Amino acid sequence: MEGVKKSLQEAAPQGKIPCAMAFKIAREHNCSVAEVGDLCNQLKLKIVGCQLGCFK
Repeated sequence: MEGVKKSLQEAAPQGKIPCAMAFKIAREHNCSVAEVGDLCNQLKLKIVGCQLGCFK
């Protein structure tokens, strides 16, 4: 999961990450979208532009 955390932090330098990027990172690291969402919460990253309501 360290690789996922690093990717998230790199994709969200101002503490915000687009929903599409969160999905892309999940695919690239073969993990679930829910796991990425949990990591974003742990890292205090806000997911923006979510159209499906997957992230809260």
